[in-house]
Amino acid sequence: MSEQELRTLLERKELELNALLEVTQSINNNVPEDSLYKIFNFTLRSNLNIKKLALFVLDEIWNCKVSFGTQSDFQKHGLDDRFKMIRNIHRMDEFDEECAFHEFDLVIPVAHKSDTLALVFVGGLHPSKYNREESIKFIQALSNIIIVAIENKKLARKQLEQEAFRKELEIASDVQQFLFPDRLPYTDRLKIEASYLPHDRVGGDYYDYVPINKNQFLICVADVSGKGIAAALMMSNFQASLRTLLRQTPNLKEIVEALNYQVMENTKGEKFITFFGAIYDLSLKTMVYVNAGHNPPILLDKNGVHLLEEGSTVLGAMNPLPFLNEGFITNLDEFTLFAYTDGLTETVSETGAEYGVQALVDYLQANRSKDIRTMHQDIIVNLDGFKGRNGYRDDITILSCRVE
Repeated sequence: MSEQELRTLLERKELELNALLEVTQSINNNVPEDSLYKIFNFTLRSNLNIKKLALFVLDEIWNCKVSFGTQSDFQKHGLDDRFKMIRNIHRMDEFDEECAFHEFDLVIPVAHKSDTLALVFVGGLHPSKYNREESIKFIQALSNIIIVAIENKKLARKQLEQEAFRKELEIASDVQQFLFPDRLPYTDRLKIEASYLPHDRVGGDYYDYVPINKNQFLICVADVSGKGIAAALMMSNFQASLRTLLRQTPNLKEIVEALNYQVMENTKGEKFITFFGAIYDLSLKTMVYVNAGHNPPILLDKNGVHLLEEGSTVLGAMNPLPFLNEGFITNLDEFTLFAYTDGLTETVSETGAEYGVQALVDYLQANRSKDIRTMHQDIIVNLDGFKGRNGYRDDITILSCRVE
């Protein structure tokens, strides 16, 4: 190698080294991804005098991030499927004539572990074998540094998003827990028991017990369409509205009409809530209830078993409600009321069968003398055995009220 060639080689190596140092410093300074792509573009064009290049990066889908010197506009060009899984450098003449990338000479993959993260299509490399090989090594080094740095940025961004989402879930979970009453009465005359099995960390079920005066109280169960943070916040608003309305009027029909309007206004008809609410009077021994599209609660009294179906359609689907009726039960002095959400009866076994309402009715009839806490435990155990290895599809809420 002549002295001139050696000097040229040393100058080139110095340029390449300086370029890699500049890239490393930029990465350490946390420059944006777009800036890293610009550095990649400038470095290869100025240091190696490359004539044609297209850099495709896998970012959920394959996109061209850098291109220059090409006849086709590869920024708008999709990546041919045959390139997506390559692991080694290929000459473009290895591919058939229909390939849209034939204006390049080589395709150089950028891989991390077993994954191909990017592809560098290059054309116009120096004709000498030595210079071509040195250029390819530099392209590989530069591409790996930049692409891995960008992948690390993506990973860090995802971790931040996941952490933010986790915090949101914690807040929503706390919001949902605040919806449920701290204590439920469990006296000789009045016993109320509730069980809640969330399908996910945050669900859309709600139950409540609200004393109105010394003789009257309200119990209710509701289920919002959808899950997650939005469902928890929506149900929080629903609970606040219900409790506010209950302080203004004991008329259950008026309360339901107002709740329907409120849900409709908040969701614009995109979500709905099923709701069952009942007001019982210990002195008059009467129960007034409205079932708004909810699974009918099961009432066991001295006259047998009854499904409480009187009411209306779901809340939030239309305003005004197309119909609204109150159920009214008199001479109700000793009874057990069992309310639940559809996650219970829609639990599916390994054979695809649903648990269903009848299994619930059969159990309650056969065990009506049991303590309601024991009944809840039995039903949850039975349900777990019924589903087998299947998971629960939905949240499960159970609310029982017994007056003796």
